[in-house]
Amino acid sequence: MDRFKQLLLGKPRDIRDPDVFHKISLAAFLAWVGLGADGLSSSAYGPDEAYRALGGHTHLALILVVMMATTIFVISIAYSNLIEHFPGGGGGYLVATKLLGERAGVVSGCALLVDYVLTISVSVASACDALYSFLPPHWAGTKLLAAGLALLLLLVLNLRGVKESVTFLAPIFMFFVVSHIFMILYVVGSHLPVLPEVFKGAGADLHHSIGIMGFAPVAFILLRAYSMGGGTYTGIEAVSNGVGMLREPRVQTGKRTMLLMSTSLAFTAGGILLGYLLVHASPVEGQTMNAVLLENLYGHWGAVGRVMIVATLFSEAALLLVAAQAGFLDGPRVLSNMALDSWVPHSFSQLSDRLVTQNGVLLMGVAAMATLIYTKGNITTLVVMYSINVFLTFSLTELGMSRHWILHRATEPRWKSQLAIHGTGLVMCVSILCVTLYEKFLDGGWVTAVITMLTIALCFWIRRHYREVGASLKGLEKILEASPLEGEKAGPSKLDAKAPTAVLTVSDFSGYGLHHVLAIQRLLPGYFKNFIFVSVGVLDSGNFKGGEAVGDLEKAKRGHLANYVAWSRQHGLEADSRLALGTETVATLEGALIELSREFPRMIVFTGKLIFREERWYQPILHSETANAIQRRLQFNGVQVVVLPVRVY
Repeated sequence: MDRFKQLLLGKPRDIRDPDVFHKISLAAFLAWVGLGADGLSSSAYGPDEAYRALGGHTHLALILVVMMATTIFVISIAYSNLIEHFPGGGGGYLVATKLLGERAGVVSGCALLVDYVLTISVSVASACDALYSFLPPHWAGTKLLAAGLALLLLLVLNLRGVKESVTFLAPIFMFFVVSHIFMILYVVGSHLPVLPEVFKGAGADLHHSIGIMGFAPVAFILLRAYSMGGGTYTGIEAVSNGVGMLREPRVQTGKRTMLLMSTSLAFTAGGILLGYLLVHASPVEGQTMNAVLLENLYGHWGAVGRVMIVATLFSEAALLLVAAQAGFLDGPRVLSNMALDSWVPHSFSQLSDRLVTQNGVLLMGVAAMATLIYTKGNITTLVVMYSINVFLTFSLTELGMSRHWILHRATEPRWKSQLAIHGTGLVMCVSILCVTLYEKFLDGGWVTAVITMLTIALCFWIRRHYREVGASLKGLEKILEASPLEGEKAGPSKLDAKAPTAVLTVSDFSGYGLHHVLAIQRLLPGYFKNFIFVSVGVLDSGNFKGGEAVGDLEKAKRGHLANYVAWSRQHGLEADSRLALGTETVATLEGALIELSREFPRMIVFTGKLIFREERWYQPILHSETANAIQRRLQFNGVQVVVLPVRVY
């Protein structure tokens, strides 16, 4: 089983390698591929939805191009400022938490989680739509199956590691960029002589529409199309949410990535929308609008044109699969940040031996598969569901930053310009959110609203549970109050390797760990001559922030162990400590204890487990089952393990 896992996911990372963070972090170009692809790929469905929403008023597409490009740059500038103020990453969740409070933070976090699940399903479904635009119509029944298989492939790639998945997909990304630049330049260049007439005709049509319908109805049609095309902007926040995986200096790398993404997105989305207008594209059953545009451009080229159409649509489908990376990269990162704040199970903050948040990756993949099956891969429904949560997060982020600049206007000389940017972004985002909810609430919008509210309620329940457990365990801190640490006795440890030895698994220095020492003394007074404290330094998403993280973690853990040894010696016990570093608690602890058993053959391992008055099904999910796992593993290696119960309310 272990050999199969290694074959599938690759060899474990060596966390002591000083260059390991450099090896898995992303430079600006790879970040543009892995995170920026989410934004750029939205040109496959954002302009499509906006143009369809115009109906017979296609002349308004010219105004939409300007509105689209302006919105992209305003939101991108706002998020570039966000990276500067929150260089540790966290994106919308961290911003809302810090600037608007914990409740706003958990709303933003839950919206982001649903958003990133839908990022994956929207990207995969849209990729299949692009591919099936040039495949025989009778193949349409296999589209959902193809989407499911593509999602499984992406899941495996992301379990292998961040950089591996992005590097693998980089050539596909560049293929899209080159093919779409050529397409846009060709459609504009081939219609260059008639552009003045197109602009003049669009202006005349606009005046005619206003004359017949009035300004307000025309403005509403334009606003509706602008909002329905909100999917165009849905990937812009990915970079700020994923700053933690960028290469140092992170702020500069993040800003360069944001510039690459915003420029490429504005050019591509605006160019495609303009292309629809220039070729007089109209919807065709079973085809995307981009497929219709390509057919109008290259259809008369014969065999070469057919190759161009297929190649461009294939590049589009491939980029959409790359875009799903944003969900797999940023979704688990949001989960891990929320886990550190106890909004979701703590296990979501743990890294695997590939240094990815494996539990988060799996949850994103399974949830995305569920949304694909529920919607049957219908891209219109998925985009509506997707856009609502994106703009809820955008709105909270822009509100938080606007509030920040207002509150700090006395000390921030740039507050007026920054407030103008974030205030404009807030108005744009709230407008799109409100129109989308109003127009599409019954067409999938209600599903997103219900799922998000249920997720928020679940997070509040989990946070309350963790707080109740923490309050119950505070009583153990009275041990330290009754017998405080006074300082370490001088001299090295004098342990007798042949004497009975109690080995205690501990974490931070606290009354919880000292409770085990006192419990052992009560159970077997005077029997054990040696006490050895063993701790595992677990590298998780909370402390893995750079190449120096391992050193900082080791230093902190050794300090806690030194306190345990000092306290024990202070009470007349011979004590020593051992430290092991890793990403998985059970496997790392197992190896350390087996090695220690060779040095102390008469040792017994003591570990603790929380015991609740009433056992519930969710307790193993929310609390580590390390004690039982260690006991089970070591039993087959001839090492005795005793699990000490710790009562919780």
